[in-house]
Amino acid sequence: MVTFSKSPSPETDTVSPPPASEAAALAPSQVLTVSQMRAAEAAMFDSGIEEWALMQRAGQGAADWIMRIGAGGPVTVLCGPGHNGGDGYVAAAALKARGVAVRVVAPTPSKTELARHAASTFDGEVLEDARDTSGSVFVDALFGIGLSRPLSDDHRALLTVLHASHRHSVALDVPSGVDADTGDGPDDLPAFDLTLAFGAWKPAHFSGRALAKIGVARLVDIGIGDQGAAMQLASPAKIPPPAFDAHKYTRGLVAVVGGAMPGATLLAARAAALAGAGYVKWLSEHDHPGHPPDLVRVDGALDGALSDTRIGCVLIGPGLGRDDQAKQRLEAALACGKSLVLDADALHLLRPAMIDGREASNMILTPHEGELARLCDAFGVKGDTKRERALALAERIGCAVLAKGPDTILAHDGQIRFFRPASRWLSVAGSGDVLAGVASARLAATRDPLDAACEAVHLHSDAARWAGAGFTAAMLAEAVHPALANLT
Repeated sequence: MVTFSKSPSPETDTVSPPPASEAAALAPSQVLTVSQMRAAEAAMFDSGIEEWALMQRAGQGAADWIMRIGAGGPVTVLCGPGHNGGDGYVAAAALKARGVAVRVVAPTPSKTELARHAASTFDGEVLEDARDTSGSVFVDALFGIGLSRPLSDDHRALLTVLHASHRHSVALDVPSGVDADTGDGPDDLPAFDLTLAFGAWKPAHFSGRALAKIGVARLVDIGIGDQGAAMQLASPAKIPPPAFDAHKYTRGLVAVVGGAMPGATLLAARAAALAGAGYVKWLSEHDHPGHPPDLVRVDGALDGALSDTRIGCVLIGPGLGRDDQAKQRLEAALACGKSLVLDADALHLLRPAMIDGREASNMILTPHEGELARLCDAFGVKGDTKRERALALAERIGCAVLAKGPDTILAHDGQIRFFRPASRWLSVAGSGDVLAGVASARLAATRDPLDAACEAVHLHSDAARWAGAGFTAAMLAEAVHPALANLT
């Protein structure tokens, strides 16, 4: 079985490259909706590229991956009546030509001329049902991105039976039944080991309720050029070391505003220090037994402490509380004019009256799903998907919204950045405090919310990898140090 890296690079994670004459325009990080993908394909056809050529690239590229995951073992390809089924037939023919024992299950005949032509290229065994079918790899080429209605019970049962009778599973483009644009899908759909995206990533590869069904996502390049897409897969972070003449202030002074629960702010402050900040100040009226000696505590008036012109970023929210005093501290932070990271309680307290009229382009909000819903209610924005809600909120406020979770999404200036899923062990109390601290350090260093948020997500994810399994938030914060070294 092929082993997949945890942090693959989209620039190298492609197969079946198009001719060199077309390669210059490729954009392996772009994420396209179904309609954008169809438009991109139509433009290629108008330029003289045959539709059959794209199907061959897709099918041959899929065969390469299926060979790797199955190590030459028997393969069953479930082919639907449309173009996704055509891709499956091409893959099946390519596998058979390489000596693989392969059979096709086709419950419905091909319905388009192109799909029928693809089916004619496969001269192996074709079955109408899945009885007594087993093997090494099951390939779902039933519907892909072409299904515009819910998956039928019969089709879902067929997918489940074939999935259970094979050791490994591969979906072409998206698992059948998953909406490529929203990432929605039936809860009882089996989870695939590998999903192959043809031509460009789709939103479902990185977001939505059915994300767990995708498994590992890989891109098969069929020659789709740069569409100038507003949605992208975030590029792997590369954090430069400090400049030759750097000092603690040029590296970034982070002010972490304390509140009723000082433990959370200490955790965020530790993460900020280990994420590259040159200086971290803890603006807190309360001390804590765990106060480290290298963290400066300022217990004076908050307005005066925030007036320090050397502050590169203010973090407020972790451990802040939700009483009147917490609200006053949030208003003081919003009024100071510095770059801001707002998390946790600050997101619960934030209201339009606090922020309307304030320049917000230097702010990052880091809500989880519940906080995002509350913010959308407070600011009167709507959206059917997490992506739409984050984008609408970012536009309404004028800031960057890092909507965290198993499908973390960054919305900023009309753009969306997706991220590959991180360690599931990040689902631990305090993980968000660590992310907020890392984001504040990167914002103090870069002064760019887009770059800072992307770097923070990658550092947070890499820290989880270093921490291993079953870590606490404090262990995660300490793991930011080797993660930063790894990304520098």
